[in-house]
Amino acid sequence: MPLFNKKSPFILLLLFSLLINFILRIVLMLHPITQSHFSLFESFKIFSFGFLSDVFIFIIGSLFLFLYLIFLSDSKYLKPYGYIIFGLYLFLFLYILSGKSILTEYGGSLPQVGLIFIGIKTFLFGLLLFIPKYRSKIRYILFVITIFIYVLVIIQNAVSEFFFWNEFGVRYNFIAVDYLIYTNTVIGNIMESYPVIPLFSVIGLISIVSTFYIAKNTKNYLQNLPNFVVKIKNLAVYSVAFTISLIAIPFLAKQQNSENVFANELQANGIHKFYLAFMNSELEYDKFYKSLSDEEAFAILKNQIPNINTNSILRTIKNDSTEIHKNVVLITVESLSAEFLEEYGNEKKLTPFLDSLAHKSLQFTNLYAVGNRTVRGLESVTLCLAPTAGESVVKRKDNKNKFTTGSLFKNRNYSVKFLYGGDAYFDNMQDFFGGNDYEIFDKKLFKPSEVSFSNIWGVCDEDMYKKAITLMNEESKLGKPFFNHIMSVSNHRPFTYPEGKIDIPSNSKSRKGGVKYTDYALKQFFKMAEKQSWFKNTVYVILADHCASSSGKTELPINKYRIPCMIYSPEFIKPSECNTLMSQIDVMPTLFGLLNFSYESKFYGQDVFQSDYKPRALIATYQDLGLIKDNVLTVLSPGKKAKQFQMILKPKGKQDQNFQVMYDEKLMQNQRADLINETISYYQTTAKLLKDKKLDK
Repeated sequence: MPLFNKKSPFILLLLFSLLINFILRIVLMLHPITQSHFSLFESFKIFSFGFLSDVFIFIIGSLFLFLYLIFLSDSKYLKPYGYIIFGLYLFLFLYILSGKSILTEYGGSLPQVGLIFIGIKTFLFGLLLFIPKYRSKIRYILFVITIFIYVLVIIQNAVSEFFFWNEFGVRYNFIAVDYLIYTNTVIGNIMESYPVIPLFSVIGLISIVSTFYIAKNTKNYLQNLPNFVVKIKNLAVYSVAFTISLIAIPFLAKQQNSENVFANELQANGIHKFYLAFMNSELEYDKFYKSLSDEEAFAILKNQIPNINTNSILRTIKNDSTEIHKNVVLITVESLSAEFLEEYGNEKKLTPFLDSLAHKSLQFTNLYAVGNRTVRGLESVTLCLAPTAGESVVKRKDNKNKFTTGSLFKNRNYSVKFLYGGDAYFDNMQDFFGGNDYEIFDKKLFKPSEVSFSNIWGVCDEDMYKKAITLMNEESKLGKPFFNHIMSVSNHRPFTYPEGKIDIPSNSKSRKGGVKYTDYALKQFFKMAEKQSWFKNTVYVILADHCASSSGKTELPINKYRIPCMIYSPEFIKPSECNTLMSQIDVMPTLFGLLNFSYESKFYGQDVFQSDYKPRALIATYQDLGLIKDNVLTVLSPGKKAKQFQMILKPKGKQDQNFQVMYDEKLMQNQRADLINETISYYQTTAKLLKDKKLDK
């Protein structure tokens, strides 16, 4: 039977998908939040163009369904093919089970997932191969399960789109992507907000009934499987349809050009909107967050950051002393929460070297990371701006030619490099740093002899630091200063590292081991650096990119954003502690102050040692934007919502030493409008200046 026959499972599932999407458009159009009237032409576009979008999206989304159906065959179970295929499945299963596969290399739950998937495939293929008497029944059961999965996804997506529209009045956007990332939080929110059991029961019942109908009317496909010639024809037809879909979907998206935003959203397909959100990674601030007039927002910002120009962050930083052009090595350490260090109350001796280095450094003990991803940390020390809604600037398309810390060094004839032990292609780092005048050095440029250990993330930190020393020796011969930004990788799952370096075995794959090896590798770096001619003329900045975990009871659990930071230069920086509340974006501007740099600044970050600095910290997720000030955490969320939490000091830890400062967050009933407006001013102006390209060089 041809796959595109009107009674084939492919066609019936397509019709089912179109019906569900048609009903969804009607429901969304009549929803109370859809406060709009539609002209006859707009209604025509909503349903006609929407229909076409749904068809083409289904064709793309049904790729795995098509492959499943086209590979249904009896011939593959004939001798010897069946035994060869079964042997390959069995080999793959044993390979993963051995613990030496690439899945094990990555770690986490991936090996278990892979083992279960291949195990099921091996088991089912074995049943169909060795019990031919029941092959048709087993195949029919699997056929029904496959249809049920597609039916369930189609219905569940429609229900999800309804609730998303119910909250935001739009199809999927980056908030939906964020929901996918923060699955546990979202599930918890759903459990508390909706009658989950009745809702899922109805969804399950509709899915079962629909599956029964489709399976009953398409079982003839299993009884008359297409021969090889028909399969080739089916493949040709689907390939053409797939290609047309790839061209048509972007074209139809461009037709969402009405001045009526609701008309554009209804005309769109939610799955395609999700894909676009995932790729573009942005949220429009004015559309989803509390806002002020631009004039008011910049006026409030000017009270926080003195001397900025009108409708701009531009200001002149003037130092009376001569600039000091020392070498600078910035080391952003993967996932180094403050709680790992003894300086912050940890008693497990995980970071003996960093603990000792802290006493020899200028240490910032009240510093908060801006986010919970590496790209946020890199953004904060490179662009020094408030974190924006959606994805980091590092991962956006318009991420080049920005005003960066690297550009300040470059203008002073520094050699500027970004060094990374992994593949800089990951997280768009290569595109970002390469587009902002950094020379990039990553694992692709390592010689085999320079790699003693590597895992899925790249070479171990020791190898990276050894290579960094070699590069800096070469740079020192050029007669000009260097700025090297090094990003570590070892304190990351799977937490593997060279054996025999620390007292925690590498095969334990524990976070404690990752932290301790990271500390060990840093010690080796400084041991090597101390022997080099350029060591005394170099300033070292060591800080975390983000914490190891950011989950908590509230949207922004502040205790999970506190990170260590120290500036070390034995003959230049006197050891001391700075307990001033500050943000990750302030680290490099503060360093520039220590170096007496004078420059035209476009940074939101400030020199915390200046008399006009007003203590505050900015922290955020992909959608919740926060400001810590006056022991109050203000959080802006999509839907133009604002919450405030009183930060209550916990009565434990070494509080008298300002270490292990922990807070509870208590929701405030009486909000402080001034702090809400200050929070808005930071995030609204950042979004506007990025959009208007006023943060470019």
